[in-house]
Amino acid sequence: MAGQGNGRDLLIGIDAGTSVIKAVAFDLTGRQIDAAAVPNRYASRTGGAVTQSLTDTWADCAAALHGLGAKIAGLAARTAALAITGQGDGTWLVGAGNRPVGDAWLWLDARAAPTVARLAATAANRTRFEATGTGLNTCQQGSQLAHMQTHHPELLAQAEVALHCKDWLYLNLTGVRATDPSEASFTFGNFRNRAYDDAVIDALDLSARRHLLPEIIDGTQITHPLTPGAAAQTGLLAGTPVSLGYVDMVMTALGAGVVGGPGDVACSTVGSTGVHMRAVKAGDVHLNAEGTGYVICLPVPGLVTQVQTNMAATLNIDWALGLAADVLRDFGHDTAPRDLVARIDGWLAQSTPGQIVYMPYISAAGERGPFVNADARAGFTGLSLNHRYPDILRAVVEGLGHAMRDCYAAMGSLPGELRLTGGAARSRGLRGILSAAIDAPVRVSAREEAGAAGAAMMAAVAIGAYPDMHACIADWVTPLLGASEPPDPALVAAYGRIFPAFAAARRGLVPAWDALAAARTFHEGD
Repeated sequence: MAGQGNGRDLLIGIDAGTSVIKAVAFDLTGRQIDAAAVPNRYASRTGGAVTQSLTDTWADCAAALHGLGAKIAGLAARTAALAITGQGDGTWLVGAGNRPVGDAWLWLDARAAPTVARLAATAANRTRFEATGTGLNTCQQGSQLAHMQTHHPELLAQAEVALHCKDWLYLNLTGVRATDPSEASFTFGNFRNRAYDDAVIDALDLSARRHLLPEIIDGTQITHPLTPGAAAQTGLLAGTPVSLGYVDMVMTALGAGVVGGPGDVACSTVGSTGVHMRAVKAGDVHLNAEGTGYVICLPVPGLVTQVQTNMAATLNIDWALGLAADVLRDFGHDTAPRDLVARIDGWLAQSTPGQIVYMPYISAAGERGPFVNADARAGFTGLSLNHRYPDILRAVVEGLGHAMRDCYAAMGSLPGELRLTGGAARSRGLRGILSAAIDAPVRVSAREEAGAAGAAMMAAVAIGAYPDMHACIADWVTPLLGASEPPDPALVAAYGRIFPAFAAARRGLVPAWDALAAARTFHEGD
């Protein structure tokens, strides 16, 4: 590692999530020094709209940086560089004077569903998929822009550039309109050359809007200085190098260990949602026949991640614990679902593995991995009078494991090792179930803020603290991976027997989901 020799011994990673923005300081060897967080609010409305204020998001980012400065003496003078990542997909329109054009459409926004159905049915959609490696869904900026073009052309008429969350914050930090290779190529480009692709843009019916797509820059190679105005708002020094990170999914995976070590490793972030990723050479990508998933470039030459994402992961557990809390509350015990988390392992011990199939599609937005169906919903198959609450809870947790296996199978063979991060990583019982579901040992990263760390790693390479990302990974990532935890052979066997039932139920329930969606639509319109 190259020393800085100028007293600037810290890097700041900013991770702008959907509901919270974090600013995290690391020393140049990757040790986390401190962090500050600010809640980031979003609004949900009828018709599937989920939006966020651009102005408030920038103010919250600046507040998080100020909060970090209050915790670390001399932060501004000590900061060698800062880097920004954030929630992916969505549409953040900016117009004249770099002013917002309304509120951002978030990745949770479902308004583009009819446009997705229309575009997905065209012959050009397979061409688009083979270039991007990414299935079409309502989350994506391409789908949302195409929908706006038909239903809200006034928004596009006011816009000068279409950004993502981290791009918007980068604009406020540096005055530069840009995006990164990861979001650019999985939405509008080709993952092989990390550039925009005219055939993809044509397939989205957006050729007339190509001028809205910003310059693509790689934050491991290019930085821009913090502007005086941004310095005044954040408490940092004008001129500090700013690196535009890749999308938060790959930054989190990079910080948690998706790259590094021998063998076929994968990384799953199992939090409110589930993100399942494996790093492969661009030439080795497996494009499934269904046309689903993502291929997202890594800030490593020639390497990309294959990604499948579940709309809901631990949200299913939150729902199950919420049922218990509701019953206890009715009997005078005011218990919050979080108070029951410590009991999960005990309930798992009271139940028999592999008895009930649970479809973990609890999100009102349906599912997007490894299939896309906005009408998919959660449900149990195989319940009997003998089953009690511990059996229900186990089935819910096992459903997360089956969904993870479903996702990895869509990328090719199952991985040889799973690196795990997110809320599920804290429970040994949950880790054991996920490990057995894919029949692979699990290692847990001790990295507290993997997304911010992944972004800061890009800044570390950009300023020359490391010669390349592999050298940075050796210091920042590998030492924080825990011991390998092998799967329980009995659980592996149990889940091997029941997974075919999960797969059959997932496919067989499609007509039922269609009928339920039609019934809900009739009721809403009645």
